[in-house]
Amino acid sequence: MSSKKRQSPFAVVYACLVYIFLYLPIAVVIAFSFNTSKMNIVFEGFTFDWYVSMWSNTLLMDAFKNTIIVALTSTLLSTILGTLCAVGLNRFEFKLKGLISASLYIPIVIPELVFAIAMLILFSSLGITMNIATLIISHVTFSMPFVVITVRSRIAGFDRSIEEAARDLGANEFRTFFRVTLPMIMPGVLSGAMLALTLSLDDVVVSFFTAGVDSQILPLRILSMVKKGISPDVNALSTLLIIGSVLLLTGTTLIQRKLERDDAV
Repeated sequence: MSSKKRQSPFAVVYACLVYIFLYLPIAVVIAFSFNTSKMNIVFEGFTFDWYVSMWSNTLLMDAFKNTIIVALTSTLLSTILGTLCAVGLNRFEFKLKGLISASLYIPIVIPELVFAIAMLILFSSLGITMNIATLIISHVTFSMPFVVITVRSRIAGFDRSIEEAARDLGANEFRTFFRVTLPMIMPGVLSGAMLALTLSLDDVVVSFFTAGVDSQILPLRILSMVKKGISPDVNALSTLLIIGSVLLLTGTTLIQRKLERDDAV
């Protein structure tokens, strides 16, 4: 008998159906980005015109620019704050540690609509006009708990004796963190950053309640176009976003694997 178990045909078919269900809509978007028809219903011919015309769509490109600004800024802030919070919760003991740890799950557990309304009430109560800053703050508040949880799971398997060895050799707290702790937990930090970036790029509900008139992002712009019909240049821009996301994810995965191999050595 072979030492390897034979794969069940049912399992193979089931896996194929799952992948088709997940990736067929993406394939349709990519295919229709090359469609010559403006109706975007039936594929009539092949063209690259929409990849050229999308750059002249001012409303679409402004929304795309705001999306990139909000996503990168909120991801950077969420990653920094979330990493520091995770390290602090792991390293220090204080009275409210259990309460703070439990409260991190509130933005994750409660419905996104409730969170969005809560942020809207907060900004309105403080008399703050909705703009790109309120949008970034909302995204950071929503994304940071995901970063904290991801980084804490990495810290859980961290060998504290390595930090102690660095201190014995004369390294201060600052140098120990950046030369020892941070490189060891970097795979978790990168995973948290990618998760925060993904949440920010495709968020609709929180952005709908906290975005100003001049801070419309791409998901909200596409949502407003649904009633009149989505033009193929949106498919073209979405295709570029998909390609960029795949390349970014691939690069992050390769970096994580390299870091893990370095840790194992």
